[in-house]
Amino acid sequence: MPDQAQKRKKLYSLLGDLPPRNRKLTVEKIGEEDRGKYILERLYLDLNGLEKVPAYFVKPKNPGGKMPLVIYNHAHGGDYALGKDELLLGRPAVQKPPYAEVLAENGYAGFCMDTWNFGERKGRTESELFKEMLWKGRVLWGMMVYDSLRAVDYLSARGDIDAGRIATLGISMGSTMAWWLAALDTRIKVCVDICCLTDFEAILETQNLDQHGIYYYVPGLLKHFDTSKINGLIAPRAHLALAGNYDRLTPVKGLIKIDKNLKKIYAKMKKPGNWQLVRYETGHFENADMRARIFEYLRRHL
Repeated sequence: MPDQAQKRKKLYSLLGDLPPRNRKLTVEKIGEEDRGKYILERLYLDLNGLEKVPAYFVKPKNPGGKMPLVIYNHAHGGDYALGKDELLLGRPAVQKPPYAEVLAENGYAGFCMDTWNFGERKGRTESELFKEMLWKGRVLWGMMVYDSLRAVDYLSARGDIDAGRIATLGISMGSTMAWWLAALDTRIKVCVDICCLTDFEAILETQNLDQHGIYYYVPGLLKHFDTSKINGLIAPRAHLALAGNYDRLTPVKGLIKIDKNLKKIYAKMKKPGNWQLVRYETGHFENADMRARIFEYLRRHL
């Protein structure tokens, strides 16, 4: 077994007691509508056997064949009601227009689901859900990642999707999901993370653990992995990271460390151009240059 595959297996094993990866999943399409600039499908997915997962699938009105896909991972921001609606409506930390519109305008399909405790899955506090799962041997972040992996199973099997052209992106919690998902699933061809490439050791050094919600913490993770090692599992696939120097969630010292480590990994794999970190004199939000850079990067690599 290749070294990267062994590391992925180990990383996945840290995510608690997860449902079987091969359990049958089902999808219910509950509606489709023309939203002017794109077609919206409203879905309920049975991914985990525990609770249904509401999701949106958006696509251009005239795709002209199998479409490249961008899996959009919504943020946290303490807004448990927004969830997947971030894809359609945006949020204050994200540029306008919302990603549903701009993805369709550029010929991409888009997908976003409510992760645990957000959108239509809200109702418990994050702390309550974390504690309940802990009692049952589960890890909240593990269950979130599991749902994302199973969503890739569904999406890559859709007849209208080019399974060889799947990207993932997000901001904040959605950024973290993007790099975890790409690290664990080689079907992700392009990873774009916005404002949350956080070096774990730098967070400890700056005493900033509470900048991240309790969902973020995986028992025993630091015994086996740091941020660079997880992100190294994405190599040599295309990975664009965008960060703000004034963002307390991503201390600059940690960004420099990750950049140095990943440059070495990508150079060793003879794909140095596939890793790029761009830092801005900004805080925790997507600016206009980031948005333009993201779509140029998608056009080049997807």
